[in-house]
Amino acid sequence: MTTGVARAAEPGGPSPDRSLTSLARVLDELGTTLLNLVVGEGRLSSSVGGVGIHDPHDDSPLPPASLVLGVGVHEPHQVAALLLQLGKADAVGLIVRTPLVIDETIRMASDVSGVALLALARGASWTQVAALLRSVLAETEVGGGRADSVIEMPAGDLFTLANAVSALVDAPITIEDLDSRLIAFSSGQDDLDPLRFETILGRRCPARFRTMLEERGVFTAIYRSAEPIRVEMPDVLPRIAVAIRAGDEVLGSMWAVTEALTDQRRTAFTEAAALVALHMLRQRAGADVHRRLRTDLVATVLGGGASAGEAARQLDLAAGPAVVLALCTLPADPPVPAARAEADLQRSSDAFALHLATVHPGSACGLVRGVVYGILPVPADAEDGEDRAVRIAHAFLQRTGERIAFGIGIGRTVRTVADLAQSRLDADRALRVVRSGRAAGPVVRISDVYAAALLLELSDLVAMDIGLPDGPIRRLIEYDAEHHSHLALSLRAWLDAFGDVNAAATAVHVHPSTFRYRLRRLTEVGGLNLDDGDQRFTAMLQLRLLDV
Repeated sequence: MTTGVARAAEPGGPSPDRSLTSLARVLDELGTTLLNLVVGEGRLSSSVGGVGIHDPHDDSPLPPASLVLGVGVHEPHQVAALLLQLGKADAVGLIVRTPLVIDETIRMASDVSGVALLALARGASWTQVAALLRSVLAETEVGGGRADSVIEMPAGDLFTLANAVSALVDAPITIEDLDSRLIAFSSGQDDLDPLRFETILGRRCPARFRTMLEERGVFTAIYRSAEPIRVEMPDVLPRIAVAIRAGDEVLGSMWAVTEALTDQRRTAFTEAAALVALHMLRQRAGADVHRRLRTDLVATVLGGGASAGEAARQLDLAAGPAVVLALCTLPADPPVPAARAEADLQRSSDAFALHLATVHPGSACGLVRGVVYGILPVPADAEDGEDRAVRIAHAFLQRTGERIAFGIGIGRTVRTVADLAQSRLDADRALRVVRSGRAAGPVVRISDVYAAALLLELSDLVAMDIGLPDGPIRRLIEYDAEHHSHLALSLRAWLDAFGDVNAAATAVHVHPSTFRYRLRRLTEVGGLNLDDGDQRFTAMLQLRLLDV
């Protein structure tokens, strides 16, 4: 294992490496909801250099000054032994999952090794904590080591930073994300062109200008360049734009309304973009900690099992009856880029969570594997929780408008947290019916589309089989294909009309006499006895599964 960790500064000794993130900073970002310091307060000032995963069967070196994820380490003697082992590798801390029994052996091992012990909250996943730790550590890479920078900016919100950059470059500033949504802007925007006015008023670059910029390749040029570029468009003032970049990841762009910049101001503008990236990463990391933890907790609740109750407690989920709503975006025509579709879904998840919270503060919402799940408590004396959920879902669709098409499936009302897994399954089945195009609208209850959901599931079983079994329906379909006839379609019409020949003949646009001939013929070709209830049911089921 690799050695050489940056130890905590001793009085009068060398200070910690300021280009790295301290353990105290990590706890500030991820503490209370995700991580808790159990033992090792003396290591708070130590710098964290990376994230490692403990594997007893892998001798690969850990990153220098690493925080180590102790996956599968539970017993006190295991924790103590690993602390001593990590001390020899100059690790900063060890993270283990709660519940954890702290005894004197563990305390002594932490003191001897100099490795802090942290506890991971229940409901959080190891994948989640690893991603969040790397996100926090990556922030320093954006803003660290810039002692010679032309500008030095104190921490603050992005509007404060926009005003500071505006003063440096002597031009009004806007900061936008990858979707041209306005994140922050400086003062001094009063006497500018219509584009800037509409952008600030609508909190987004107007669609016609965004399309123009895309067609001219402006965004591509901005995101590929390490330096600010000049942007000119008809009927608007010239602009200077620079990409906001964190390492290889582009987060957005910063715009200044100006003819040109002096070399010094150009350098300041470029360096300011790195500070904006740092602020954006901090905001995103803070939001991601809360969002990801809630998502994992929601997934745990909806998965059922022994951990569901504890996860519901951490979510402050209201006790009592509840119903699950499943929301997803429907395919657009023309299709939108995958990155934008993912961004739309995440924003929709946040909006849906806010919508449910206004209806009931004890609700919960999370984006799990491409589907936004909402858990909506309903009054114990409510006659039908699904009806209430339908009204709430329609109200959400009305508020979001028509820019994005949504489908929402609603499960059954259940009485306890332990039963929410069943309501989630129902909501998934209802949502699948919406996505298949077999629903009458974008919002459906499982009770309204149960038959359609069952047919979709049966079609899955048929698809897994070798194909349509030998029998009347297969013989009819093969005969129709060979003779260009419509016997299978006529049988479907007759079954749908409950044996009413006149109604069935009208449905397939033939004379009743012709239809009666088809009935006789299909019984002969298929060997089907229409007087047998079981044969009629089997035929109807197979025809629906084949969508004849």
